Amino acid sequence: MRILLSNDDGYFAPGIAALAAALADLADVTVVAPERDRSGASNSLTLDRPLSLRKASSGFYYVNGTPTDCVHLAVTGMFDALPDMVVSGINHGANMGDDTIYSGTVAAATEGYLLGVPSIAFSLASRDTVDFSAAAQVARDIVVRCMERPFGQPVLLNVNVPEIPVDHIKGVVITRLGRRHKAEPVIKSVTPRNETVYWVGAAGSAQDAGEGTDFHAVAKGFVSVTPLQIDLTHRGLIDPLKEWLS
Repeated sequence: MRILLSNDDGYFAPGIAALAAALADLADVTVVAPERDRSGASNSLTLDRPLSLRKASSGFYYVNGTPTDCVHLAVTGMFDALPDMVVSGINHGANMGDDTIYSGTVAAATEGYLLGVPSIAFSLASRDTVDFSAAAQVARDIVVRCMERPFGQPVLLNVNVPEIPVDHIKGVVITRLGRRHKAEPVIKSVTPRNETVYWVGAAGSAQDAGEGTDFHAVAKGFVSVTPLQIDLTHRGLIDPLKEWLS
């Protein structure tokens, strides 16, 4: 079995090292990740310049592009056959609710899914910890379950792990995406050259975080597993739009 690992924090991130170590004895694991932090890159592809693929002393490959570039390059140009699974992460920080739209971690898994490969994104719901051991154990357990009980078709799963010891995790629950409030305003500042610049503000707080959401599960000490899909069609507007055009 061959597993492709990627992320959006960069090939040097401790999260991907922990993930690679956790899965090393399960399959032939290949890491292809961005050369630098590309958090928030979403599903962007680099089309205005060529990409380079290099190998670090760790054995991990890195690409001067986005998480989507990494998976696309690996699957369509590096491997002789499709990998059996694409696993992304472990992201340093949660990817819940609206975060999934912007997340490079989720985007790497999404690219695998679009290329016909079962794919999973793993995130640790913390911005401070450097201990990925619990999340790595959760990732291993879920990957093993996927190997033992395959779905028979490509799936895209978004997994968020609470920042607690693994023996304190209450279980794994299937959730839907929650929603956040509108993001904070951009932050305006002035550079030493007297140029005005803007920093994107922090994400808003959780708005829809009730029972059944990823926010609620993680807050209660559960691992959240959310199945995602790519069809953006607003089916409820199809008939009203037909009437609008008639």
